[in-house]
Amino acid sequence: MTVGNEWVPALLHWFDEAKRDLPWRANHPRDPYHVWVSEIMLQQTRTETVKEYFLRWMAAFPTISALAQAPEEAVLKLWQGLGYYSRARNLHKAAREIVLRHQGEFPNTLEAVRALPGIGDYTAGAILSMAFGSPVPAVDGNLLRVMARLFGISDDILSLKGKRTIGRIAQTSIPQDRPGDFNEALMDLGATICIPRAPRCEACPLNDFCTAFRENRTGELPVRRKKKAPTIYEVTSLFIRKEGALLLHKRPETGLLASLWELPTFLGKTEKESRKKAEQMLGNFEGKILWTHRHVFTHQIWQITVYLGAIPRSLPDSSYEWVDEGALGTLPLCGPAEKCLSACLPGAILTR
Repeated sequence: MTVGNEWVPALLHWFDEAKRDLPWRANHPRDPYHVWVSEIMLQQTRTETVKEYFLRWMAAFPTISALAQAPEEAVLKLWQGLGYYSRARNLHKAAREIVLRHQGEFPNTLEAVRALPGIGDYTAGAILSMAFGSPVPAVDGNLLRVMARLFGISDDILSLKGKRTIGRIAQTSIPQDRPGDFNEALMDLGATICIPRAPRCEACPLNDFCTAFRENRTGELPVRRKKKAPTIYEVTSLFIRKEGALLLHKRPETGLLASLWELPTFLGKTEKESRKKAEQMLGNFEGKILWTHRHVFTHQIWQITVYLGAIPRSLPDSSYEWVDEGALGTLPLCGPAEKCLSACLPGAILTR
């Protein structure tokens, strides 16, 4: 690691010329609420997808106070389609905490920002640097990848050692006068040029300084540990209609897809196991298959078979409800349910 800080002016010059035009970058000075919401949305989600959601979010919840006052179901409904719904719940919880503890003003210290639900070191660094001008690095996957190649770091970038090494370099490199631009420039560079596979080194403003480029190691770096294989479940879902209403189930308040609505859905390691669970809960059903789908989560894969179900004599508990088909668009639906209903109820309005 012999690279000095000469690369920083080259990075910022490139950013001044090539930075992406994004809706959350429109305000100057930057609004911490806008930075916060955009950074949470951008976790695990493509930038192009986030643009539309961000604009809709700000139209519905233009201030932290407006978000804090909204019912959770309205927040989850607006988030529908982005996935990883704990992000939306934490935004909602944090907004209420900001109103309660900080009089509705976003805090401007690392300790106070880190104390908010759903905000880790990266998001805190992004908010503090971009909205408040604090020299705090925002160490995300893009920054880790760029730095590992730039400085030729062979440590696993997801290991504690790798993150600490790169974090120290970022902290000593970040310019006092443009910390937010520094962080955003590295994000943009990692998203558009120093990409995971086949990086566009010939267009990179840092290729004169880059260890991996000089040593022809861009294919080797960064080093990342292999992810654990996801657990595969066979899933039985039941499509049950009665007089213009559809039987839906509200998932528990904790865990995967918490508080979201779905078709009656049962998981098993085998198809036989999941069907047996469905029959035990809602009675026997004919074997007519309406739809099949493979839904991939971060740590799970659901291999879903949707069957036409029979109307049960009674509902198992209060988490099951008959919902008028015209009201489906008012409920926050989980991803598998939204896709299933789009297939089984063509023309249904599932968003509002």
